[in-house]
Amino acid sequence: MSDTDFRPFETIFDRDAALSVLRNATDGADDGEIFAERRVSESLLLDDQRIKSASYNASEGFGLRAVRGEVTGYAHSTHMTMDALRRASETARLAVGEGGGTLADAPRATNRKLYTDADPIAGASFAVKLDVLREIDDYLRGLDKRVVQVSVSMGASLQQIAILRPDGVELRDTRPMSRLNLSVIVEENGRRESGSAGGGGRAGLDGLMARETWSHMAREALRIALVNLGAAPAPAGVMDVVLGPGWPGILLHEAVGHGLEGDFNRKGSSAFSGLLGQQVASKGVTVLDDGTIPDRRGSISIDDEGTPSARNVLIEDGVLVGYMQDRQNARLMGVAPTGNGRRESYAHAPMPRMTNTYMLGGETAPEDIVADLKDGIHAVGFGGGQVDITNGKFVFSCTEAYRVKGGKVVGPVTGATLIGDGATALTKIRALGNDMALDPGMGTCGKAGQWVPVGVGQPTVMIGGLTVGGVRPDAGAGQK
Repeated sequence: MSDTDFRPFETIFDRDAALSVLRNATDGADDGEIFAERRVSESLLLDDQRIKSASYNASEGFGLRAVRGEVTGYAHSTHMTMDALRRASETARLAVGEGGGTLADAPRATNRKLYTDADPIAGASFAVKLDVLREIDDYLRGLDKRVVQVSVSMGASLQQIAILRPDGVELRDTRPMSRLNLSVIVEENGRRESGSAGGGGRAGLDGLMARETWSHMAREALRIALVNLGAAPAPAGVMDVVLGPGWPGILLHEAVGHGLEGDFNRKGSSAFSGLLGQQVASKGVTVLDDGTIPDRRGSISIDDEGTPSARNVLIEDGVLVGYMQDRQNARLMGVAPTGNGRRESYAHAPMPRMTNTYMLGGETAPEDIVADLKDGIHAVGFGGGQVDITNGKFVFSCTEAYRVKGGKVVGPVTGATLIGDGATALTKIRALGNDMALDPGMGTCGKAGQWVPVGVGQPTVMIGGLTVGGVRPDAGAGQK
């Protein structure tokens, strides 16, 4: 399947008729489009040595949007017919009212392709994929007799989109995605602990199904589980924390990234509202959102409004210099769109969303940063977390962490949570490592009920004075 296969305004709709309907819906509007989508996906799960689920799904539909000021009219349908398009037009038209708007200019065209348009599902047969899952299970169980449970999931999808604007501009993109995730549970003397690893991106499954790739993931998942098997309860209190490179950037994504999305700042509900041009982070801290990195999970050649993705600097040397924008919020804030208008599917209107959000590295060796940690936690891996966008307050659980005293790693700890707020944490960054890394490609971000794939990244970072939730020192949790 290639991008030439999905031309809905030529092969499904009558293009001239569809354009006439769209123009009627957006007459007097500021913006609008028809967003058509076709998606195929496949997922497999092996758990406890059995195939627990296997699914294949194909869907298609369209959404029609009309925008006037702050009001959006949106209607969608799984029926790709002119009748459905006309009914959607009537609904979306309600947002325009008496009109009076001026249609925004179309996104500039781009021929850039950041990833293949080949179907990742078709790269290997269903039977071969099942064999790989079973081989991973056997491999992990053979590595250590303490392994009691293995779970392996594999998934791939191909999304094809086409956007028709009222000025007649048509834009298309074909987006592959694949992933592989492994988790393992180990048991010793009645104690059970877990570890996980995974990765993926906008490419086929071939690389993930290669033995050298999944065997590395398997050993990493087992390593984490065994580390936690020998971990002591985490201490509690306010202390300095060193975050590892790569996936720990999820804390940056949640605690800071959402607060830098245009809609929250336009409405004044972000902790960063009204702070453009001001120092919001320690000197040396530069944060970007970059949708242009080839083959990355969060990358997009164009966003879901047709705007080419970009490498957007959000914080530069500690100064807030920009927000992530879709077309509507950019127009209302008097700035240019940044290629961050994203939607989960044709059934959703776009909004400002992150792509690949990361912090640039510094010049300090990571081992020197840990050596400067007098009494604190070295957090290497993260699990789930919660964030309040209005104030940036966050709570994150650590999946791999170590107690450090006098610059020396004492040993692993379990049950550690990091508590703080993003705006304050940015100002307490004391050191940046020279080891900036992106995550392996497993992030999915939720906002207003919509989920989109994203990427995160950062170097080793020291943050002063975070609250660590664990067990009170007077309860005997601390390591001697």
